[in-house]
Amino acid sequence: MKDTNLLQNLISLFYPPLCMGCSEALITGEKFLCSNCFDDLPKTNYHFCKDNRAYEQLLTRFPVQKASAYLYYTKDGLGQKLVAAIKYQGNRVFGEWMGALMAGDLRSSGFFDGIDYLVPVPLHKKKQWDRGFNQSEILAKGILSVTGIPLDNRVLYRAKANVSQTRKGVFERWKNTQDLFQVENTVVFQNKHILLVDDVLTTGSTLEACAQALLQCENVRISVLTLAIA
Repeated sequence: MKDTNLLQNLISLFYPPLCMGCSEALITGEKFLCSNCFDDLPKTNYHFCKDNRAYEQLLTRFPVQKASAYLYYTKDGLGQKLVAAIKYQGNRVFGEWMGALMAGDLRSSGFFDGIDYLVPVPLHKKKQWDRGFNQSEILAKGILSVTGIPLDNRVLYRAKANVSQTRKGVFERWKNTQDLFQVENTVVFQNKHILLVDDVLTTGSTLEACAQALLQCENVRISVLTLAIA
């Protein structure tokens, strides 16, 4: 055991872990983010106000109970870098850590009260196979570790693949998500309060498509939490 610890210390000395935000070397006591980046997290604090921008934006699309986004997502900003580290660099451990961090901050506000299931926005099977993971599910696992709310990744599924939404306008995004999701069993979520979990809220088209499928379940209630909002 001592030899293992010595080896780990030597590795850390010559190859220290780097901050996910600024790429500077982390020091003892820091994890994933340096103190400066941690303090500079562009938090929205939407969970303290029900009628926040995320809630109002989604309410125009479907009957949402409550909604929040943890960070602001701006071009070349810290929020964008952290999302990219999870989504495109495949840092799953960091993704779970961010999910847990987000849940820890939101829990005291009562945001998770009454939630029956965490439901990550699904990827198509082929896309998830190619990528190796679903970033929304990674975040949901972090939320689960803090809240203990069960995670369900089977009932809601993506029925067809779609092309990237990144360069599409509002109408194109909406059209691209029609009939994209399906519910395998409408009984499981009957009379339940579902928390949809995603990485970034942009126009809300994908979340609306998820909600359209979930609303097939009798008396289902839907809330939304994303890591960031653009």
